[in-house]
Amino acid sequence: MTVTKLMTSMMVLALSAVVSVATASTIEERIAPVGAVCVQGTECAAAGKAAAASSGPRSGSDVFNTYCAACHGTGAMGAPKAGDKGAWKDRLAKGFNKTLANAINGLNLMPPKGTCGDCSDEEIGNAIKHMSN
Repeated sequence: MTVTKLMTSMMVLALSAVVSVATASTIEERIAPVGAVCVQGTECAAAGKAAAASSGPRSGSDVFNTYCAACHGTGAMGAPKAGDKGAWKDRLAKGFNKTLANAINGLNLMPPKGTCGDCSDEEIGNAIKHMSN
């Protein structure tokens, strides 16, 4: 009977060692980093395909059609409609920089930069020029 107990204990220990190794391996895979940081100008194997470089600021038309048209195309929530020279004249009377600052920081129901969180200040300006002409 003691031999049976000894053999059973050894089998339990052996199985727990196998399970521990498998579990540790599985855990390592689950918590492995999903990305890596690469510094521009240095080689980085983890980078994979390079992101497409921007060819410059987006046009006012592109920004308007993608981010602004929902409100400024319809006048929703009091937004001045694109092409409504009278509505834009009143806003631009304060100066283009003031109008741009309002668009960047948000005004009334418009959130900062409208719905274009990744737009540069120049692109927001391009959209204003597009809508006010």
